[in-house]
Amino acid sequence: MAPQNLQLPGFGRSLSARLLMLTVSFVMVSEMLIFFPSISRYRINYLQEHINAAHVATLALEATPTLEVSPELEEKLLDNARVDDAATFHKGSATYMLRRAMPTPIEVMFDLREDSFFTHLHQAMTALSQNINRVIQVTGNPTTAPDSVVRIVMDEQPLREAMYDFAVRVITLSIVISLITASLVYIALHRLLVRPMQRITASMVAFRKAPEDATRREPLSTRMDEIGLAERELAHMQKELRLALTQKTRLAALGEGVAKIHHDLRNILATASLVSDRLSLSSDPEVKRVAPRLLDAIDRAASLCTQTLAFAREGPPPLQLAQVSLRNLVDKVGTGLLFAEKEKRVFAIDNRVSADFVLELDRDQFYRALSNLARNAVEAGANWLTISAVLVGDEIIIDVADNGHGIPEKTLEHLFQPFAGSTRAGGTGLGLVISNELLAAHGGRLELVKTSGEGTTFCIHLPAKIHVPSRRWRTFRKNDGTAA
Repeated sequence: MAPQNLQLPGFGRSLSARLLMLTVSFVMVSEMLIFFPSISRYRINYLQEHINAAHVATLALEATPTLEVSPELEEKLLDNARVDDAATFHKGSATYMLRRAMPTPIEVMFDLREDSFFTHLHQAMTALSQNINRVIQVTGNPTTAPDSVVRIVMDEQPLREAMYDFAVRVITLSIVISLITASLVYIALHRLLVRPMQRITASMVAFRKAPEDATRREPLSTRMDEIGLAERELAHMQKELRLALTQKTRLAALGEGVAKIHHDLRNILATASLVSDRLSLSSDPEVKRVAPRLLDAIDRAASLCTQTLAFAREGPPPLQLAQVSLRNLVDKVGTGLLFAEKEKRVFAIDNRVSADFVLELDRDQFYRALSNLARNAVEAGANWLTISAVLVGDEIIIDVADNGHGIPEKTLEHLFQPFAGSTRAGGTGLGLVISNELLAAHGGRLELVKTSGEGTTFCIHLPAKIHVPSRRWRTFRKNDGTAA
């Protein structure tokens, strides 16, 4: 079954989004753990400030001989202290008192001297949850006179409103801090964890789609942590698995060809045996006529075995890269000409590659690929072969066209399969397979463009990065002195 096209999840369902939400949530939880003690401390400080203000207001009574002030002044002192009643006690006796004309009934009493942390926290949350104004009495020690005791009576509504304002400021600041912290943590974790995981995932998806694609070589990670180890182990595993799959494919193809090789080799050797018997029994001049048949049979048998064993044993060819003039390399493709001379046919190569078209490739391997195409053209009955090359965008296009009889339709289905794509009797079908493998090692591929009774055209696709600009090629020849 062909693998389905896998797509990475969108941002909403990605690991990055989950990581961001978790970071924001954890920071907000931490801020809430700080918020509740902060609001409780704010309430205590608010009440303590009113106690200190009330203590200062009652000290104004010391300036009068009778320890009393006028009702108007008493109202102003209480307004300034923002309380309704204020009393300062020293050593258990009431010394200074300020009170409004109409006292308000007290509903709740608090003592800042005795309540615990959790009690203050509960009282703060209770004050925030109230929706009515309560009259409260608060007792505590003034900051400037710890030996004195101040008792005040006040409305709770102003306290609640102040607590609300403080809570809004704290929550707003908490949100800002959580977003900043979450962003920094997210960026750090995204670079250290998420991006490597995305690379690993993409590598696994690409490997699943094309496990035998030798052109995909992921750079090894230089990280020394667990992520780097995982990336290196994954690359190593993919390399070993790719080699195993390639070897398995070769062995399977070799197994399919064994029966055909055995049959063809038996027929070829039977012919050679008959001719050998004739040579050993007769001195007739006919020997001169049958001798080439013997040699030809032996040559075909050797060629068949050689190509089959080479395909089964060879792995991806190691490249020896060099700057090569493609025009000069095409001129040296003479294998097809030898075949043509043997069959007493005229064969020529029309080299249309420009003189300054230079590629960085393995000279021998690429020569072998072109020679296979030329040999196929000769075997297809062609008497000329046209080779041209152009640079188009990010790709190099090399067209190889002949005027042979074309490729049979039944062969097209298995054109690039070993032992199945031969166009002649006794052929192995390895020429195009080997050429395609040699081009794949350069990051390219071989494509059949068209075929008919008027000829066949193949197209070689290569990455543009192996093209060497003419200026660089001239510098290379001047400094190195080598040419293709």
